Amino acid sequence: MPGIKICGLTRPEDIRTVNRFLPDFIGFVFAPSRRQIDADTASMLKSGLDPSIRSVGVFVNEDISRMEELCRRGIIDLIQLHGDEDECYIQSLRSVTDLPIIKAVRVSVREDIIKASQLSADFLLLDTYVKGICGGSGKQFGWDLIPPLRQPWFLAGGLNLQNLPRALKLPAYCLDLSSSLETDGKKDEEKIRSVMELIRKHTESVRRSSAFGW
Repeated sequence: MPGIKICGLTRPEDIRTVNRFLPDFIGFVFAPSRRQIDADTASMLKSGLDPSIRSVGVFVNEDISRMEELCRRGIIDLIQLHGDEDECYIQSLRSVTDLPIIKAVRVSVREDIIKASQLSADFLLLDTYVKGICGGSGKQFGWDLIPPLRQPWFLAGGLNLQNLPRALKLPAYCLDLSSSLETDGKKDEEKIRSVMELIRKHTESVRRSSAFGW
């Protein structure tokens, strides 16, 4: 079953909520965004995060030295590149850190994914192409565009309670949610609870079916 990532945490209340429901990953956004936080805020939030939850730093065409500092301070456990970063950039990043790298793809056609799959990133993250927006649009792309991929991949872009049952049937490594878990731009504990309960019920159903050979 895919893991779960809740992206765009900004407040201590968000940390307390995810510590109750224990997704696999959370995201701190360091790129320009209404969810953007600085290194000191991220450090404070990470200090209260349950150790079983891995933190992902989200960047857009960021200076590599800034990411190196965040890695060195233990603020992030994975790096998500959400801009125009190419193979040369990824290799330069690998020269200063051994943290896993996620390369986001803004999908409009299948070739966008195929091209990104040639990069040496450890994971891909498939998101929706929206002109002028690097990510976090809350819009879904056509999942039929996803080809078989050699890298494990995160699925993002408009995931919500209505389409999660279908998303859970895809061979994604992880499902990435953000805007659908918010009310008035802030993470909503009840929305997070509803999503996590749906996912866990689905997982338990699959486990029972497997156990009985159905």
